[in-house]
Amino acid sequence: MPTTTPPAADALTDVTASDSALRRFLHGLPGVDTVGLEARAASLGTRSIKTTAKAYAIDLAISMVDLTTLEGADTPGKVRALGAKAVHPDPSDRTAPTTAAVCVYPDMVATAKEAVAGSGVLVASVATAFPAGRAALDVKLADVRDAVTAGADEIDMVIDRGAFLAGRYLKVYDEIVAVKEASGAARLKVIFETGELSTYDNIRRASWLGMLAGADFIKTSTGKVAVNATPANTLLMLEAVRDFRAQTGIQVGVKPAGGIRTTKDAVKFLVLVNETAGADWLDNHWFRFGASSLLNDLLMQRQKLATGRYSGPDYVTVD
Repeated sequence: MPTTTPPAADALTDVTASDSALRRFLHGLPGVDTVGLEARAASLGTRSIKTTAKAYAIDLAISMVDLTTLEGADTPGKVRALGAKAVHPDPSDRTAPTTAAVCVYPDMVATAKEAVAGSGVLVASVATAFPAGRAALDVKLADVRDAVTAGADEIDMVIDRGAFLAGRYLKVYDEIVAVKEASGAARLKVIFETGELSTYDNIRRASWLGMLAGADFIKTSTGKVAVNATPANTLLMLEAVRDFRAQTGIQVGVKPAGGIRTTKDAVKFLVLVNETAGADWLDNHWFRFGASSLLNDLLMQRQKLATGRYSGPDYVTVD
């Protein structure tokens, strides 16, 4: 199927100079072939892997999980338990890899940092008035700075979808740039909430907008709406990061989030990564799963491969 053809290299220098220039650039990207996109995503989803390849894929997927709790009822105890699970996902088998990160609200960052100290597990924090993003910029930046001051290694921000859908692209761009600056050394994941962007063309435009503004990752969703990560929207974003690197030399990560619950789902997404962006993205520095229930299924399938039988329902903790 047709993929994004990046503009001439010198065009990227001026595309963010004005709202009109940015609009011309984003609307000049090739339109998405919906049928072709969905057909390719479905086709790649039929690939099957077995035995040693499956064992490798399961461990890789575990290492890519951002173990997440983003509820109003979160307590320090729950966050500490989440951190312990991230460090030792399977307490009975210390060969199981750690997850990539734990993801919490800013007020829980310090607790999470303490829980994963010395393990290599990162702490990510949602910010910028997550999940709606409906707040003034100074409030959003204060949210980010609080998380960074508490020790967040990564910031997951939400874009202003209302501004984006109204065509106020430069406002969205400027907010991402400001959040990137406020994040300091923390890596920035930019969440589009693809289920609210309505069209694949908008997802492609948002992907390029986020990358132009300095996103370290582009992320599908908050997990708080009806439609979250899908193979098709993730495939589209993988095409975008592939083409952006070809154009600029800058590699950007991808994080599908929400609705990925089984090992079978995770393997489908890993196939998408390998076949679309390439092996350079098959690493938790460049690809993540925003999921928590997924980890339990990965652990159950991992034990099945090791022992030949499924565990009882009490084998994994209930998140």
